[in-house]
Amino acid sequence: MNPETPSTTISSAVPTFTLYGETGSWPTPDLLHCESIAERSRLHDWRIHPHRHVDLTHLLLLHAGEVELQLEDSRQRRAAPLLILVPALTIHGFAFAPNIQGHILTLAAPLVSHLEQVLPDASRVWRSAGVTALADARHRLQALVEHIDGEYRRPARDRDVLLDALIQALTVEAARLATHPATRARSAVSTDPGHGHLARYQALIERRFRQQPSIEEMARELDISAAHLNALCRRLADQSALSVLHQRLLLEAKRELTYTNLTIAQIADGLGFSEPAYFTRFFKRLSGVAPRDFRRRQFHHQGDGSPSSP
Repeated sequence: MNPETPSTTISSAVPTFTLYGETGSWPTPDLLHCESIAERSRLHDWRIHPHRHVDLTHLLLLHAGEVELQLEDSRQRRAAPLLILVPALTIHGFAFAPNIQGHILTLAAPLVSHLEQVLPDASRVWRSAGVTALADARHRLQALVEHIDGEYRRPARDRDVLLDALIQALTVEAARLATHPATRARSAVSTDPGHGHLARYQALIERRFRQQPSIEEMARELDISAAHLNALCRRLADQSALSVLHQRLLLEAKRELTYTNLTIAQIADGLGFSEPAYFTRFFKRLSGVAPRDFRRRQFHHQGDGSPSSP
């Protein structure tokens, strides 16, 4: 293997993506995205240059092949089998061997928050960056991830329930690895204090997004100024504090349009909009389609056997 090593200098403007190479909002109503590592890295000549995500967490499970990786300031070359965890805001880059085999799971922030509520050790898994060499656990993890991948790609009855159960099982397996001295992960820790402020802001959004509080009100609860909150969101998330809030509202709107029978008026009211027309304009401005058209498209995808995700 002789791929180009991820850059050893980190620009002050590290790219922030939804999924690597994509811009715009989270492209799916699911809180999970799953694909083989080759699917995306092949399109980029097997190199994923250093970048970060404001509200997405990765789990990479490598079955075969080698990778040169960067997590924050840590750089290393490793061979499979490996488990790699990349929390939100962690700068990361990869140079994969073309024979790489494995999967990457991407979890949206609300799913991570849900796991933390139901599993005591979830934070140990999803909030800590690191690389773990796998031994006996590789087969259990591979079976779980392949089951997740198969379920993710096909619309089926109670798909979301089964995916949630599988992700919880994967979290438990990863947490056991984190406490096992023989396989303890090598961690990479960010020293940027802004990460803590942004994480607190995201947690506050998760609790209050349906009320649509003002940025000034949110900043007061965080004990920082609105200007400071906006500045750190622009620096770390490449968007304003209001846009971070709006992306969470949009994600919830997509989920309710896809997975519930609520009317558009009911969804608008539940998300804090005083009039359905305001919600429709908001949704169309951020997604490019009207809520009714989005729902019709999702229904068509589920009806013809296509996954709702890209």
